[in-house]
Amino acid sequence: MAKTKAEKIAAIELQMTQLENQRKKLIQEQKQQERKDRTKRLCKRMGLFESMLPESISLTDEQFQIFLEKTIAAEHSRRILDGLTAQRGTQQTARNAAYTETQDDEDADEDDGSDARVRD
Repeated sequence: MAKTKAEKIAAIELQMTQLENQRKKLIQEQKQQERKDRTKRLCKRMGLFESMLPESISLTDEQFQIFLEKTIAAEHSRRILDGLTAQRGTQQTARNAAYTETQDDEDADEDDGSDARVRD
């Protein structure tokens, strides 16, 4: 039995609603995963920090904030952070270049194969 246009429209609208709900659910799951990743990163880094400077455990939140502000504001700290950030950028650039080179090699291999078939 053929559906009327109104039935088709209703079915499509239902499908659109379902897809929108799926999209919202995926966005919610993504945000939740990002929060979990952030919490894990913060706990790991703070644990490392406290293991290296156990004296910082007894500081109040205000004292800890002052310590961080003064440490981070130091020129030496900024140079170290800038160096690490630049190093990470260089490593990322090198990874991207290696990936591009690998893709170029694969493309060349594919081209070689197709040329051989054309010659035969």
